[in-house]
Amino acid sequence: MHASLGLIEHMGDYDYLFKLIIFGDSPVGKSNLLLQLTEQHFRTAHDLTIGVEFGTRTLTVGNKRVKLQIWDTAGQESFRAITRSYYRGAVAALLVFDVTKRETFEHLGNWLGEVSNYQNLMVVLVGNKADLEFERQVSQAEAELFAEARSLPYIETSAKTGINVEKCFTDIISRILTNIEANVYDLGSQEIGIKVGARQATG
Repeated sequence: MHASLGLIEHMGDYDYLFKLIIFGDSPVGKSNLLLQLTEQHFRTAHDLTIGVEFGTRTLTVGNKRVKLQIWDTAGQESFRAITRSYYRGAVAALLVFDVTKRETFEHLGNWLGEVSNYQNLMVVLVGNKADLEFERQVSQAEAELFAEARSLPYIETSAKTGINVEKCFTDIISRILTNIEANVYDLGSQEIGIKVGARQATG
């Protein structure tokens, strides 16, 4: 698992390779978000993630082809020491909660504390299971206020139906590309979670 601490590939048929992580409480649907993005599939019965799961997807935003390397981290306290190591070397993180389970929303502050030392890590707040409207315990307005107070982008998704799943990731790509154009990142750093691909290097 040591390869997880950095980006596995250096060059390829893409402009950039971004390392992302997905984190949050265990039952919020993190693994199904990854599965929906990478395989357009949903599993009704899903074992809890043990340690970390991994997936990739290449998306085109504007004229840039971006390969995402996505690490789905376990939410259980017993794996917290393992998952902390994945924050380093990531360019962005999806902090996921379940809109039908208020306790997962109430734990967001603790999760944000986990990543507070990683200044270059872009955090996006994701309210999952938005298809279960009649089971909601957290309104969209309340979640948006929470996100706005902390200067976080917010989006609601459904890993089951696919609503906003791809949009969530393309929005993140757009934000990172904007930062690249603004020279926010040191692309020569091994810690930034971005690698320049062959298309960009030769373009």
